[in-house]
Amino acid sequence: HVQLVESGGDFVQDGGSLTLTCAASPSSNTDNCMAWFRQTSGKEREGVASIDHNGTTNVADSVKGRFTISKDKANNTLYLQMNSLKPEDTAMYYCAADPRGLGLLSPGYYKYWGRGTQVTVS
Repeated sequence: HVQLVESGGDFVQDGGSLTLTCAASPSSNTDNCMAWFRQTSGKEREGVASIDHNGTTNVADSVKGRFTISKDKANNTLYLQMNSLKPEDTAMYYCAADPRGLGLLSPGYYKYWGRGTQVTVS
């Protein structure tokens, strides 16, 4: 009963920045944990960053210091600010949410998923 729609994916130069947005509908799921995952063709989906119902964030080692996750609790909108992008960051980025609110970086934990937005760094 929760629809997630990602936006903001684009072609970016090496070292550039980009911000992704995930809009949830309806926006009343303020206690959901939300997270970003990414996946390249033929590889497993990997966790990028999450934020639990208390606002505690968890980020993958591969993006620490470069990516920042945040959310607007009022409308349940999730953001991913990406700085110092590298070609290895190229992937389809997915937004996910789960009402249990634990903020795990395991894809099997999440109940709701968006359909992705492509980020290409070159």
